[in-house]
Amino acid sequence: MKKASTKTTKAAPRKTAKTPATRAKASTKTAPRKIGPRADLGAPIDGFFAKQAAPLRPVLDELRGLVEAAAPDASSSLKWGMPFFTVGGETVCAIAAFKAHVNLILPGPPGTYADPDGRLEGDGKTGRHLKVRGLADFPRAAVRGWLRTAVTRARQGG
Repeated sequence: MKKASTKTTKAAPRKTAKTPATRAKASTKTAPRKIGPRADLGAPIDGFFAKQAAPLRPVLDELRGLVEAAAPDASSSLKWGMPFFTVGGETVCAIAAFKAHVNLILPGPPGTYADPDGRLEGDGKTGRHLKVRGLADFPRAAVRGWLRTAVTRARQGG
């Protein structure tokens, strides 16, 4: 008795005729997007604060004031769409605004910032952040301490 062949053959791909519509679709492909610096890179930070939602503005203004008090010699500019504050070319902190909260971003390896109350979030690999939803839960004393640490760290070269 002969065994039936189990070998299958692939069907040849079906060729379709190019119509004007399919030619138009093929020609409207977009070019790959170039990745480069953001248009706002290095821009002044005043525009960032001016365009933020009213509920977050008091928190943002308070944070900005504390940063400027801790590092009056700090330079500031936009980077990745948020204000960055630097001293001697080293990052002191950044401020990010979201729909319902503001983040104070503090750079540094694990253990850089004393946080006995556990307010800082993040895994600490390259830094930590404080999430603030309103002035009522704003830990001013802790923020002043963290900013002093960040400024000292920046002045020592990171």
